[in-house]
Parts: sequence; structure tokens; C-alpha cells
Amino acid sequence: MTAQKGKDLLLKLDSDGTGAFVTIAGLRTKTFTVNAETVDVTTSESAGRWRELLDSAGTQHARLTGKGIFKNAASDAALRQLAFASAIRAWQIVVPGLGTFSGPFQISTLEFSGQHHGEVAFDITMESAGELIFVAQTS
Repeated sequence: MTAQKGKDLLLKLDSDGTGAFVTIAGLRTKTFTVNAETVDVTTSESAGRWRELLDSAGTQHARLTGKGIFKNAASDAALRQLAFASAIRAWQIVVPGLGTFSGPFQISTLEFSGQHHGEVAFDITMESAGELIFVAQTS
């Protein structure tokens, strides 16, 4: 994958369940992490006392964190309502040059901040809440 513009990593929401995803919020910094927990099956008989892991076991999860400003009142309201309701909704995370991750996420943290001489900003953390589907970007 060649270098890509950070601004092209997008967060999209299907707010009404129709499958129409719209870009939400003006995220200035974003981090998307996919994790797989390990299951340690090491015993006293493990070769050289090296740790052994069980293949394809454990749970997988993803997390998106971001900082930004709201695009408009509608995106502000959508994020706020989902956070207050602890609602799980379908989201897409578009990673330029790689592809799109789609699936259910829940907002676990929504924080607002601002400086006297600046704009109101927010920090968001979202946790996966089910299976994610990955569709690779085609040239």
C-alpha cells in the first residue's frame, strides 16, 4: 500500500438502518485498531518452555478513536444521541488504499472540549459490537 492521505480515512454511519452510509463528523485524527486476543496453551512440556498459542481462538474486536469538530448540527445530534442511548448501529470505516470495514459499533466515550479562543472539539471512542466484514479496495 502506498502512502495515503489521512483525511481520506472516513467514518460513516447508517443512522436509519437503510444501508445508506453518510460521513459523520469532521475527524481530524483517527486511529482504527483490530485486535485478536490470544489463548495461551503453554504447558510444562512446551518446546524450550516457549509460549504456545491456540490457533483461531480467543475473541476479535476493533476500536476506533478520533478527535475532531462537528460538520453540522445533524452530525452533532446523531453522535450525541447514540452515545447517550448506548445504541449499537451499523458503521463503516473506510481505510484508503486498503478497503472498508463494516459492522456494528457502540460509542463508548464521547468527550467535548474547547479553548477560549478556539472551536468546540470532541473525542470519540467506538468499540465493535459484533462481526465486522472487510471489503478490499479494488484498483
